[in-house]
Amino acid sequence: MPTTVDGPASPLFEPIPFRGNISLKRLTRGPVSQAMRNAVEHAPSGDCVCWGIPFRVRAACLVRNRPVSRQLPEVRARWLVFMHTTDIEPLEWGRDGFISPTRGRGRLGEEVAVYTIAYADGSNVRVPIRRRRQIGMFERPWGENCLEAVAHAKPRPVRPPHEQLAAGWGQAQTRVRNPDAGPWVNWLWAWENPHPQKPISALRIEPRTGTLLLWGISAGRTRSVPLRWTPRRKAVLTLPRDITFDPRLDADGTLSQLRLDLGQVISAVPRPVYPAAETWPESPNNSPPELSEAEILVEYTAHPEARFHLWDGRTIRTELLEKRRRTARLRQTPPAKHRVLLRVVEKDTRRAVPVKLHVHGPAGEYLAPVDRHRRPNPAWFEDYSVDFTHVGRHHCTYIPGETVIDLPLGKVFIEASKGFEIRPVRKVIRIDETNREIVVELDNVLPWREKGWVSADTHVHFLTPPSALLEGSGEGVNVVNLLASQWGELMTNVGDFDGRTTFGARETGGDGEHLVRVGTENRQHVLGHISLLGYEGRIIAPMTTGGPDESALGDPVEILLTEWAEQCRRQNGVVVLPHFPNPRTEGAAAIVNGVIDAVEMTSWGNLYGGIDPYSLSDWYRYLNCGCFVAAVGGTDKMSAATAVGTVRTYARLPAHSTFTYEAWKDAVRSGHTFVTYGPLLEFTVDGHVPGGRVRMSASGGTVDVSWTAASVTIPVTRVELVVNGEIRESLELPPDGGSGSWSFRVDKSSWLALLVRGRYAGKPELIAAHSSPVMIELENSPFMSAADAVTILEQIEGAIAYLDTIGARAETTAYKRMRLVLTSARRRFHNRMHQAGMFHRHTVTEDHAEHHALH
Repeated sequence: MPTTVDGPASPLFEPIPFRGNISLKRLTRGPVSQAMRNAVEHAPSGDCVCWGIPFRVRAACLVRNRPVSRQLPEVRARWLVFMHTTDIEPLEWGRDGFISPTRGRGRLGEEVAVYTIAYADGSNVRVPIRRRRQIGMFERPWGENCLEAVAHAKPRPVRPPHEQLAAGWGQAQTRVRNPDAGPWVNWLWAWENPHPQKPISALRIEPRTGTLLLWGISAGRTRSVPLRWTPRRKAVLTLPRDITFDPRLDADGTLSQLRLDLGQVISAVPRPVYPAAETWPESPNNSPPELSEAEILVEYTAHPEARFHLWDGRTIRTELLEKRRRTARLRQTPPAKHRVLLRVVEKDTRRAVPVKLHVHGPAGEYLAPVDRHRRPNPAWFEDYSVDFTHVGRHHCTYIPGETVIDLPLGKVFIEASKGFEIRPVRKVIRIDETNREIVVELDNVLPWREKGWVSADTHVHFLTPPSALLEGSGEGVNVVNLLASQWGELMTNVGDFDGRTTFGARETGGDGEHLVRVGTENRQHVLGHISLLGYEGRIIAPMTTGGPDESALGDPVEILLTEWAEQCRRQNGVVVLPHFPNPRTEGAAAIVNGVIDAVEMTSWGNLYGGIDPYSLSDWYRYLNCGCFVAAVGGTDKMSAATAVGTVRTYARLPAHSTFTYEAWKDAVRSGHTFVTYGPLLEFTVDGHVPGGRVRMSASGGTVDVSWTAASVTIPVTRVELVVNGEIRESLELPPDGGSGSWSFRVDKSSWLALLVRGRYAGKPELIAAHSSPVMIELENSPFMSAADAVTILEQIEGAIAYLDTIGARAETTAYKRMRLVLTSARRRFHNRMHQAGMFHRHTVTEDHAEHHALH
């Protein structure tokens, strides 16, 4: 068991011993979740120092069904610090696949226990212990931090890579190191003997200048210069059944199972197994290959007479592979040496268009253009090339319509795609010596752009604006919002922000159809993140606050999300809560204050996850209480593992209007949006598009709901009408979609939205698209759900509690200003509840507001 020593212990604290009822060893078999049992080995034990406070951990007190009492040695103290945790608790999903009401994964405010602290005189104090307030789960859901408690290990600085003992970040990106600049270098020189048949019997060295050291001599018999290697080659290694491939490198950077003497193995990975040529054209776009368990794809460079050395001591000559002779263990793939021009064009206009491109050879080997990565890097903030690698197996790149690529002779497998309105293409082409150009045609089959819809990704990081423009146009994304930010001591894209330039606009030399605008994602680790899009003027700073892991160590909490949002609006920007709802704290206050334009459904790199029902459930809370915020889609792309626009926003512009970035912002503010992983939709309620409002008399009435859903990517399965968070209509659809209508009776204030489900072959059904709602307001029928309202109020109170307790305190003026913003939001929403006839008991936050403010 680990012993946590988080620096020296403060003499101002002493551990208090008590008798536990379960040892950490017994806890691995105890009445807890399997996840907790598995994690027990990482729990601190013994004499611990956490945040400078000493603890003595011998056994735990497990409290489950019965109270537990323990005597403590008498002690006088101003503070008692408890080190405690809870097991994980599963979410409770409703029959429609949503959660209502929801306290979040962290179950904010749920009471876990009551601690009664007894005194020697017989008196006591009872303290409620609530989730995400005084205690959290042993595995913290991302974005659901405790608001009055901290993790037992305190934050610590981390050296930047160039200060670490291992290879530096920048050099590591090259994936290669030529060790010719170390503290000592001996040089190898190969002399070709003009008389190889004559014996050599001596060596004489005559000095001329300086000092020479001869360290060794070796005699050889290669047919060519032994220090010259051939260009890269690839081969397939077949493993015997009793051997498991080990991809780890030895200390010298080589594989232990497969070595080269006069050469070097560059990479070795399980061979990708794609569909055969007969089925490739019908297989789904972006679908990754299987990975062979018996075959390894090896890339190497070597002297023609080099030998592979296998795990069992046997060797294989590379020249046998060059002669296309298959050995028992190795076979060479056809070399990619035939250079061609590859063009992708629109079917009707024959105009070359930017696309996402994948090409592989007969062994599944990825074939990259000559100016792109052979092995795209999927890691966070490690490479900014215009590549995409799906689940680490299916590699793609973005091209501006044409590219030069080296191909093998024979069958080559091509995939080209461009977003959700153009049918993706997979085709097989046979390459021979006469091929100099390959042309691939794409067909635009869903005219949503012509109907006035424009697509956008609201959340992209790290790319340069030109790279974002290429990737966006290659994915058919009209607007890419590239967000500068701060990550601890790391600043990204701040030099790309100028508060005025829209890259790709006609006034900046672009075609006006694909745009990139740099905004900021401003972040606080506990209170939340907020995306500030398209604002003008100076950058809104600080971009992060409150310490790790978003802000720098030692930064105080000096500004709220609500205040960032208000500043963004003053600078003509759009405000989005990204990867909604996490981090799940102050967003509630910002929405109640009316400063949020949209909430973001986020994909990261998961093509098959769909829109998260958890995100939707949290969003529905606010709609049920009359707080309208539009839905948008953003990827939070931070690496090549995520494609721009994997999930995206479609926003409808007014009829006959010109598409500009300003017009897009207005459409988002109006809520004329839907979010999608592929299916496109149209949805109206009595002629009102998403974001619209319908007013009715107190008696209500019947509304006509019209819809269309279509897809050329994800096969559609059904379309559903969501009313106040519940599925009220559901209809199966063919894979390419359909159209229809419903009549729906409304007898209270309600919101209506359209939900589209889909399913890839062999994958679970997912929520593939969701519209923003149409709000229907009936006289004398306020939007207010009691169960949801309580959870929103608790969330605002949690933000206040964080600010009052463990949030790093800024100067008093800033703290009071921020607290006033939060308490005002709480009061505003509380008053709305009262106006709707709902009454809510006072909380600890209210009762002790003055105490917190003073301390």
